[in-house]
Amino acid sequence: MSKNVILYKTYDFAVAIVKLSQKLVSEKKEYVLSKQILRSGTSIGANTEEAIGGISKKDFIHKLSIAYKEARETKYWLRILKDTEYISKEEFTYLFDKVEEILRILYKIINSSKNNI
Repeated sequence: MSKNVILYKTYDFAVAIVKLSQKLVSEKKEYVLSKQILRSGTSIGANTEEAIGGISKKDFIHKLSIAYKEARETKYWLRILKDTEYISKEEFTYLFDKVEEILRILYKIINSSKNNI
């Protein structure tokens, strides 16, 4: 059985976000932004997983579209965390590049799925 790349990447990203959230809480005592990025960053993978189990092509596209929106929101929180110096430029670049890759993949899947309806 071949590995589903988007599921793997979104899961890997969610793990990185959980670790970031833990670090923000324990080291920086930051609770509000850490909760926001935890919710949006882990939601990407959860919605992608739900899409795989979708009951129709439209349901699949809808769930992936939610994952796409959550990834965009996560980019926002990452920029906030960087610009307020809660995370380093290196941490930002690592996570930002990962979410950008996820966005590109989701966009391609959504568009090809729409074209195949």
